[in-house]
Amino acid sequence: MRVAVLDDYQGVARSCADWDSLSAEVEVFTEHISDADELVRRLEPFDVIAAMRERTGFPRAVLERLPELKLLVTTGMRNAAIDTEAARELGVTVCGTGSGSSGWGATVELAWGLIFALTRRIPEEDRGIREGGWQRTIGLEIAGKTLGVAGLGRLGSHMAGVGKAFGMDVIAWSPNLTDERAAEVGVRRVSKRELFGTSDVLSIHLVLSDRSRGLVSADDLALMKPTAYLINTSRGPIVDEPALRAALHEGRLAGAGIDVYESEPLPAGDPWRNTPRTVLTPHLGYVTEGTYQAFFRETVEDIAAFRDGEPIRVLNAG
Repeated sequence: MRVAVLDDYQGVARSCADWDSLSAEVEVFTEHISDADELVRRLEPFDVIAAMRERTGFPRAVLERLPELKLLVTTGMRNAAIDTEAARELGVTVCGTGSGSSGWGATVELAWGLIFALTRRIPEEDRGIREGGWQRTIGLEIAGKTLGVAGLGRLGSHMAGVGKAFGMDVIAWSPNLTDERAAEVGVRRVSKRELFGTSDVLSIHLVLSDRSRGLVSADDLALMKPTAYLINTSRGPIVDEPALRAALHEGRLAGAGIDVYESEPLPAGDPWRNTPRTVLTPHLGYVTEGTYQAFFRETVEDIAAFRDGEPIRVLNAG
């Protein structure tokens, strides 16, 4: 059995799980392969592929060119970048993993890190001290300000709870949000227009789908206060990225904390790298020791179970 472990950017996959227990040939790819032809060429010999979240896509056109592939494991129990139906038709089993005891909370923690980095100007002050300066900026207190949450699922609800603990007025909106659900979380449901127009900090916690792609439009961004901050730790395509960059360049927003992008890894010449009023992180929401250990250990479990003829955590059962 030959196993390919993809997109291990930090080179930690081998240390997070007992791959030797599989008695298989395991090859770890630390560099992302973006070209489909090159991806197929590199992966053709493998029976098993372990994918890290949505870093590498497996549409039908790619899966059809991997005749040796029998098992595709994704970290997490949902991966929009894998055509699970095509995999099933081609005889490829797709399995998932859990994310540990607090994997989903890790993204919320990062979102708050971005908020404080922006509102208290932490990166700027860090640079100032290293350059010999002292107290160059004036920060913003978030107590008493309005936190807007787009999406009130598991992550959005946790985000709202933390905001209330900091003394913020929390409002929420999503296309299907009800008053009852908002009341369960202890926040106020508002219209999309009010969410964008009144939030001092607006954090996005929506799942990427055909319906949510481009859901945050240029018109929505135009409603935001020039003193407001936008945080995106969900998926880049949910937001009109050129419109958001234009608002930041023109000073129509105070700032943005961005962890996710339309194109990942971010190309060297990508315009985000030169966008002002931002704190940028390289899709770190789920990148924690606990989450990675759960991801990789359960990936090994999935492979072992499949090898033994009893697959577990199957995502594309017929």
